[in-house]
Amino acid sequence: MYYSTLRTLGLAVTAALAIVACGKKADQAQPAGQSAPAGASAAGDVEVVKLGFAGPLTGPQAHYGTDMKNGILLAVDDANAQNPEIGGKKVKFELISEDDQADPKTGAQMAQRLVDAKVNGIIGHFNSGTSIPASKIYSDAGLPQIAMATAPTYTQQGFKTTFRAMTSDTQQGGVMGPFVVNKLGFKKIAIIDDRTAYGQGLADEFEKSAKAAGGQIVKREFTNDKATDFTAILTAIKGAQPDAIFYGGADAQSAPLAKQLKRLGLKATLVSGEMTRTPTFLQLAGAEADGVIASLAGLPMDKMPGGKDFETRFKAKFGAMELYSPYAYDATMTMIAAMKKANSVDPVKYLPELAKIESQGVTSAKIAYDEKGDLKAGDITVYKVEKGQWTVLETVSGS
Repeated sequence: MYYSTLRTLGLAVTAALAIVACGKKADQAQPAGQSAPAGASAAGDVEVVKLGFAGPLTGPQAHYGTDMKNGILLAVDDANAQNPEIGGKKVKFELISEDDQADPKTGAQMAQRLVDAKVNGIIGHFNSGTSIPASKIYSDAGLPQIAMATAPTYTQQGFKTTFRAMTSDTQQGGVMGPFVVNKLGFKKIAIIDDRTAYGQGLADEFEKSAKAAGGQIVKREFTNDKATDFTAILTAIKGAQPDAIFYGGADAQSAPLAKQLKRLGLKATLVSGEMTRTPTFLQLAGAEADGVIASLAGLPMDKMPGGKDFETRFKAKFGAMELYSPYAYDATMTMIAAMKKANSVDPVKYLPELAKIESQGVTSAKIAYDEKGDLKAGDITVYKVEKGQWTVLETVSGS
């Protein structure tokens, strides 16, 4: 037994010495100037660049947040497939995601969490109500933020770090007012909003532009973003006999609103914004969806510069698409393009490049920002539900 143990130990020592010798030979065989730096992998150092995202990933608005997140993930995959180098280093982009539940207080907490995670930039938040309080946290940290938020306030705070992925409510509401009054011929209009930064902001802008176009606002009511029973509000509106009811809010409310509107015998047409122009609205509203009109920033998917290819690749990877993913994709690629132009992933260095960037994306041939961070140009497309499908009525310039 003793002899056997010594023999085994001897063999092990011999093998270890052989391995060390081989290692020395390998080091000696490596050409001068090509020795691997300390800590580097065989493929060389790769710097991880973290992008932060926050949006509703649970709750009634989870479909919006998930759609946005998936657009970012597709962009990250595409960017990494190019084996990018920035500042003389190979880089790999990674997404850090947080669920803000579409709640402003939670949104602020998630923003601080992303700052603490030392992300290099923010794509988010989704809602205006979360993006606005979060923007102060990102501004204080010097982190560029491209949000899906459409409320005018988001870019009116004087922060140099705030940018939009979509047109603002000023652009969208400004287009829809005259369209409803002059193109659709609806002169008497009632307005309902959900009191969120998005819903109220869009409704306010619509009201201003509708009045300027000669429309009469016969009733202004409000609800909240958790409501599902609108009987009392619609009963109050019914006596004013509006031609149209404009709703500022999400599909979780506009769908039951559409159902109850018809159940109570109102002949008014329901008009809304992009959070209603979703496949989810069609599912929730069912047959009562027909006739509803909604606006959406940008061109129809098949008219976008990269729309058809994006839709094909997105569906192959993630399945059904809502509507925000191509804008999230463009926001991500725009931020990465700014890093490349600055040859740095340091927010301080690439922020000036982001502010003056001009790039082509999936959604637009020219993505560029004004001094506030709003998109310089933005078309608005108006849709109508016909036979259970969203169909294009017209695309109007929102520049």
